[in-house]
Amino acid sequence: MAREGAGLFAAFRVLGRFSGHVPHVLRYHGRHREFYLAVAVGRSVHTYNFSFVWSTGNTLPEDITCLAADRMLIFASYDNILHAFARNKEVVHTYEGHKARIHLLQPFGDHVISVDADNVLIVWNIQSEEEYLQIDFDKATFAVSALLHPSTYLNKILLGSEQGTLQLWNIRSNKLLYSFPGWGLAVTTLDQAPAVDVVAVGLVSGHIIVHNIKFDETLMKFQQDWGPITAISFRTADGHPVMAAGSPVGHIGLWDLEEKKLMCQMQDAHSTAIAGMTFVPGEPLLITNGADNALRVWIFDGPGGTGRVLRSRMGHSAPPTKIRYHGQNGEQILSAGQDGTLQSFSTVHEKFNKSLGRGSINKKKSKKKGLKLDTMALPPITAFASEVAHQSDWDGIVACHQGYITCTTWNYQKTSMGAHKLRPEEFSKHKPIDIYATAVDITSCGNFAVIGMSTGQVDVYNMQSGIHRGHYGKETAHEGAIRGVAVDGLNQLVITAGSEGLIKFWKFKMKDLVYSTELSSSPSGILLHRDSGILGIAFDDFTISVLDLETRKIVRTFSGHHGRINDMTFSPDGRWLITSSMDCSIKTWDLPSGCLIDCFLVDSAAVSLTMSPTGDFLASAHVDDLGIYLWANRSLYSLVSLRPLPADYEPSLVTLPSTCPMQDVDVSGDEEPCDEMIEYVSPEQLGEQLVTLSLLPESRWKNLLNLDIIKKKNKPREPPKVPKSAPFFIPTLPGLIPRYIPPEEENDTQSKVVNLGILAQKSDFCIHLEEALSTNEYKAPLDLLKSLGPSNIEVELRGLAPEGGGSMEVMLSFLRMIGMMLNKKYNFELAQAYLALFLKLHLKVLSSEPKLLEELSTLSMQLEETWIHLRALFNQSLCVLTYMKSALL
Repeated sequence: MAREGAGLFAAFRVLGRFSGHVPHVLRYHGRHREFYLAVAVGRSVHTYNFSFVWSTGNTLPEDITCLAADRMLIFASYDNILHAFARNKEVVHTYEGHKARIHLLQPFGDHVISVDADNVLIVWNIQSEEEYLQIDFDKATFAVSALLHPSTYLNKILLGSEQGTLQLWNIRSNKLLYSFPGWGLAVTTLDQAPAVDVVAVGLVSGHIIVHNIKFDETLMKFQQDWGPITAISFRTADGHPVMAAGSPVGHIGLWDLEEKKLMCQMQDAHSTAIAGMTFVPGEPLLITNGADNALRVWIFDGPGGTGRVLRSRMGHSAPPTKIRYHGQNGEQILSAGQDGTLQSFSTVHEKFNKSLGRGSINKKKSKKKGLKLDTMALPPITAFASEVAHQSDWDGIVACHQGYITCTTWNYQKTSMGAHKLRPEEFSKHKPIDIYATAVDITSCGNFAVIGMSTGQVDVYNMQSGIHRGHYGKETAHEGAIRGVAVDGLNQLVITAGSEGLIKFWKFKMKDLVYSTELSSSPSGILLHRDSGILGIAFDDFTISVLDLETRKIVRTFSGHHGRINDMTFSPDGRWLITSSMDCSIKTWDLPSGCLIDCFLVDSAAVSLTMSPTGDFLASAHVDDLGIYLWANRSLYSLVSLRPLPADYEPSLVTLPSTCPMQDVDVSGDEEPCDEMIEYVSPEQLGEQLVTLSLLPESRWKNLLNLDIIKKKNKPREPPKVPKSAPFFIPTLPGLIPRYIPPEEENDTQSKVVNLGILAQKSDFCIHLEEALSTNEYKAPLDLLKSLGPSNIEVELRGLAPEGGGSMEVMLSFLRMIGMMLNKKYNFELAQAYLALFLKLHLKVLSSEPKLLEELSTLSMQLEETWIHLRALFNQSLCVLTYMKSALL
């Protein structure tokens, strides 16, 4: 049984992806009068302005391998297919015709030129998407490696080759105009110099040739010692003749073209090769991007000609290994990567991202040595714990490093490594190689850190001072290595798990052993949900158990994974346990029912999971992937079935989220709706044996017997007087002295004659009751009565008596309606209220009529039977409740 897509979680977007190995492109928007930067990130194109406000385009089926742009469109290719994006978003053109992967692109007026790995060059008409020209080159003699359209050279392109030769072609006439002999070394890049006819040629040897292609003359020649030239750019239009060249090791060389010498070096601009490098025309700004997932804007405003970082966007340059939400607002995710850095990614906006830097033994010495020669750098973080309490006063994050005995503290507020190095006192002078920290936790108050070692030792440290506050057990807490430590929410218990297969409970303050239990297998990790006191335990045999801290017993056991359990996370309410495994599955277990309620597969296994404290997102980090992927919890905004999955359920493969938020697609739109997903509508009465109340508010029935008292209380002491309105022109008496005419007193006498014809008319309620005598269907009069207010109900019941215009038959019908309500046991409180008011109003008439007395005796028996049954249920419930409140369990 298969199900399309993820049921409980929908792909939302990815965090922490900013750049790749594809060079960026810079384009000028004429109407906006602004430069825009386009960067390929995975399968999407990000477009930035220089305030680093970005938008993202549609997602392509595969990762983008080549990028180019003209003044209107952005061109992106994957494999052998080329697409054109308009308005930075939607794909408007697709060009298919290449047989191999496209690796070079060049916009060319109304055309775009592409070159594939088979050495085929195709000129496309942008609007018609047709081939204008195709040229095949022989790989053995001329393998195209670089492409350039020289300025002012109409219809001409310059091609560089792996053999070192260059060719100038006229695309319009399809002719080879000139072949340059080259320098015997492969050409890696070509760039147009500010001067006409002058081109910079980057070679695989690290040489840069500034060449005049009109006269085939070399003007100047430079060399760098860092390997092949990966990118070249010229600083233009601001009076500084500077050329910048990128290298595979991440250094940038800046050359003074007037003095023909190296001006300065920008070492470690990126930790990987410089993929793309562009000077902004007319401004002292240099944009660089690299495969280290960093995008930087450098400004040249200081002495010596070197640049400083003006703006940057950077994520992990190596895959993250552990992610956790930080704080309770669900807006920050702390991430530790294989590159040794600890970073914070915002789920709201990229501008709130923080990098806490790399772990270092000695920060001052590390800064002097630089990135490449840093022998003081600590290994990558394998586990960490954070707490927001007191994070503004002292360090709030503690982390342990791969194969390293010392644990480090980090300060989120200062975005840097903290003040303390935490390690046992006996190893203060020497650091053993075979002993290292394996697990760490921080108390909810932020005052203490608990650290487990590979020797089985568990230590407590003060986070403010870094002082060692003791350890658990005589020498070691466990015989085997510590696989997990956790502290409960009230700092009463410390739970430790050892590789020998024991879970131990310790008093936090006294360090005494409280309880120890043996597990079925060796645990690989534990996770505590502090609010509900439940402990998730992952085992080496790929099973998961849930332990209750109150009873200290295993309450749930789950099996179904077929690989090592990488990570676990609880939902905020503690109902779900979400696990990820090396079998590439992510499973959601419902703890109350003990069932699997959701499962889906991903391309690469999730190494870490974390659920938002607000419950809106699940975040995951994956094998060999730089991004942090957000999955939206669909149960918050749509109808999702939380029923157990069947035994033959086959999980479907779900594509990882892209950089743009994805719309939640309803896959069942064209299919018949699933029975599980139909919303349940509660009937008016669940069962005939159950006493059911109406849904009417108490004000409609509770005060029916007290209406006369309420009316007396609400009656005004004197009738309201209508103010007399003055005439527009006040009349006066004729004469020399003006006198006003006194107003005439109104005659308040009204007719006392009552129109008996109106009273003689029967109400709808009486008519429905008369009809019900023959049909025995009382739904219509009951619904009519339920729609009336208290005063109208009293008027209707008064009118049932003969002196009110009714009859004995109507009164008998009303009593039968009450009997029907008592038999069916629904609208129970209405039957009691209506009958009480009826008896109060018509007691004299009822006592004088034998038929009505007979009906009343039947009703009395029904009421007594129902009350005896209800009283027994009430007494039983009260006894159980009293016992639960008073008994010692």
